[in-house]
Order: sequence, then structure tokens, then C-alpha cells
Amino acid sequence: MCKMDFFIDIFEYRYLMNALLAAIFAGILCGIVGTYVVARRMVFLCGGITHASFGGLGIALWAGVNPIGGAMVFAILSAMGIEWASDRGKIREDSAIGIMWGVGMAVGALFMSLTPGYTSGDLASYMFGSIVTVTSADVVMLGLFTLLCVVGCALWWRQVMYLAFDRDFAASQGIATRLSSYVLMAIVAITIVLAIRIMGIVLLLSLFTMPVVAANTLTKSYAKITLWASLIATFGTVMGLMVSYYWEIPPAACIIFILSLVLIVVKLLSLRSKKV
Repeated sequence: MCKMDFFIDIFEYRYLMNALLAAIFAGILCGIVGTYVVARRMVFLCGGITHASFGGLGIALWAGVNPIGGAMVFAILSAMGIEWASDRGKIREDSAIGIMWGVGMAVGALFMSLTPGYTSGDLASYMFGSIVTVTSADVVMLGLFTLLCVVGCALWWRQVMYLAFDRDFAASQGIATRLSSYVLMAIVAITIVLAIRIMGIVLLLSLFTMPVVAANTLTKSYAKITLWASLIATFGTVMGLMVSYYWEIPPAACIIFILSLVLIVVKLLSLRSKKV
């Protein structure tokens, strides 16, 4: 197969162009949001929201409505619930996450099994991703939300950084920490749902964390970490899509392997530079 086939086919096949655009937007978006997630040490919380959104997917499929819309509602409610419970001290955050995680998966599995015409393939596409099934509407939604996050990050990156590292200091700077935390949790939840079609529930967490860990090896500046994480995540998603196209293997798995390779290379280079 000619190496240029991919670049020719993206202009001939709409589904491939949608997949490429989705990969680019998801990389940028997950790099931005992932930096906040890792800095605030809420990776496990992200996993809870991701798995809880499966409940919304199952209910939406059973009701015959847009599954992404159902997942969005479930994810945002779960994120708000976890933030409220931990903020008010009603229940420990890790306990709240574990509850949401289990209940969401159980609800999703139950309603999917009740859906007429349900097959295991429907479950696999959401669990492990299916970037080639992304529609033009999905791409538009992902692109618009990515643009909003880029603009928001450029305008309020300092405030977000304060919230990520020290809420008490953020409050001393006149930032409405409670309201801002809820807004940022909603942004995290929306990002998770928009990226589920690309990476799947099982593998999505890696796209939030691995680029940030690699970027943090290169720099300690929050702004630069955000930029590098977005570039690394975008590189990983696009290269993963290309490799999956040529080798005919699942795109999400390819993306994880590419990001793993980037992380290993960055870590080895950093160790070498320290020795020198």
C-alpha cells in the first residue's frame, strides 16, 4: 500500500476526514483539560466520571435518543455530585468516585441489555472507541468546544493554575473557588463524553494523563505543560490513526502505543541530559 494513500483518501472519504479532524481536536482538548486534571490530582475522579457516563449511554440507547447526549447528562451530574459531596464533606471523594463508577457501569449494562436489537458490538464501540464512526456533527461539536477551551485557557490560565494547585491561595486572589470548581468539573465531564467515541471508556484516561506526564518532563511551567501536552496528544492521536489505517488495527490502541513510545523517549532523553 502506498504511503500516500492515507493523505489521498482523507479527501475522498468523508469518514476518514472526520476521524482526522476528531483526532486533532481531541488531542488539543485533552491536552488542555488533562493538564488541569493531573495538576489537581484528580485522575481517579476522571476515571469515575468516564465510567459513570456509561449509565447515560445505556439509558439513551434504550430510550432511542442520542447516546452522547445521555452520557453528557450523566457525566455532568456525576461530576457535580462528586464535587458537591467532597466539598461539603458529606462523603470522602474517593468513596463518592467509587460509588459513581460502579453504579454508572451497572446502569449502563442493564439498560443496554434491555435495548431491542442490542449486540455486544454496540458495547465494544463505546468501551474501546471507534473513531471512524465519528459523524460530521460530532466533529463540529468537538471543534467548537475545543475552540472555547483554547480561548478560555488563554484568558484565564493563571486562575485555573491557582485552582489546580492551591484553592486557598486562589480564594485569597479573589477567585470564586466554589463556582469555578463546579464550572471546571463540568468542562472535564463534557470533554470526557466528547472524547469517548474516539478513545472509548476503557482507554480514555490515558489520553488525559500520558501527554501531560511527558510534557511535565520537558518543563515545569503550567502554561508550557498545557502547550506541550496538547502537541503531544495531537501527535499521538493523528499518528495512531495513521498507523491503524495502514496496519488495520484498532485506532485507540494505536494511540496508546504511540503515546507510550513518546513518553518512554522523553523520559530516556531527560535521564541522558541529567547525566551529561
